[in-house]
Amino acid sequence: MRNGRMTLRIVRTTQMMTLHFTRTNGPVDEAIERLISAAGGIDSPEYVREMILAALKAGQEAEGDTAGLKLMNSTLKEMRFTAKVFAPYQATRKVTVFGSARVAPGEPTYEMARLFGQKLAEAGYMVITGGGAGIMQAAHEGAGPEYSFGVNIRLPFEQRPNPVIEGNPRLITYKYFFNRKVAFLKEADAVALFPGGFGTLDEAMETLTLVQTGKRNPLPLVLVDDPGGTYWSQLFKFMNEELLSRGYVSPTDFSLFEQVCSVDEAIGKIMGFYRRYHSLRYVDGKLVIRLASALDVSTVQGLRERFRDILLPGGDIAPSVALPAEVEDNDFIELPRLVVDFDRRDFGRLKSLIDAVNELS
Repeated sequence: MRNGRMTLRIVRTTQMMTLHFTRTNGPVDEAIERLISAAGGIDSPEYVREMILAALKAGQEAEGDTAGLKLMNSTLKEMRFTAKVFAPYQATRKVTVFGSARVAPGEPTYEMARLFGQKLAEAGYMVITGGGAGIMQAAHEGAGPEYSFGVNIRLPFEQRPNPVIEGNPRLITYKYFFNRKVAFLKEADAVALFPGGFGTLDEAMETLTLVQTGKRNPLPLVLVDDPGGTYWSQLFKFMNEELLSRGYVSPTDFSLFEQVCSVDEAIGKIMGFYRRYHSLRYVDGKLVIRLASALDVSTVQGLRERFRDILLPGGDIAPSVALPAEVEDNDFIELPRLVVDFDRRDFGRLKSLIDAVNELS
């Protein structure tokens, strides 16, 4: 009652619409199309449309779980910024360097990491580290700020950006470890692991797991120790005596990584991996390996016989030009290829196939 008059309060309710990723959402689809058009400059609008729908569906399904929405929101923002920072450097090969934040200048592994970063930069590679002290700072010192990325993590201690990367436009600070790990491995063409603590071991095992299961394409994974050091050899011994002996891993899994005890050996392993091998992708279930130079027919036949164990029944390894899907994507179409009917079971053997291709004259 206001001034002797009855005031009616009108409450408008909107019935919740069930959303689908198919184009069956009527006015919602139309609104999203208008939004994409109004924003302008949207690449791959079909994926952007699905991201918008995923956000709307998450909002409908949250049921008061604000923390879950915050996590999704922060994750998308961090991934978006990561893509923005790395995008201008897609054509430049990069090496992710892991190792302890507690190693001091002057210690053998610190000086090795500094020299490693320097030699990578001299070879035209860029360096990705966690952006902190110790091994991370050493690698950045060697590479220099122009050849460095830092993917830092907010922690209450021990993880302030090192002075080489601080203020660098290629420094990213993450709230969540899992987003940071995606950046470490998605953007890397090689991974070098120096001795470190729990975090280094976590990164080593995650990298191995992703490569072993085919969730990350094969890449050079070098375990670097100082001459006479035992850090990685002790882990290797454990893997042999406990994991392999119990059947928890396969002998071919040991092809996924290599132990080295010098900077030159580490550099050689990385550069040797890209001697002829360039990259790979899957097209209609077939593995396409792009090469810097072609192989003759007899050499390919030898590879087919040697690696028949990883082919599908009746499968083949055959030289090829770019497949239609690659031409459509303008995906290194000038490079020669091997098309492999890979059974996707043993990625250690796939790594050995790539090594064999690189070793051919």
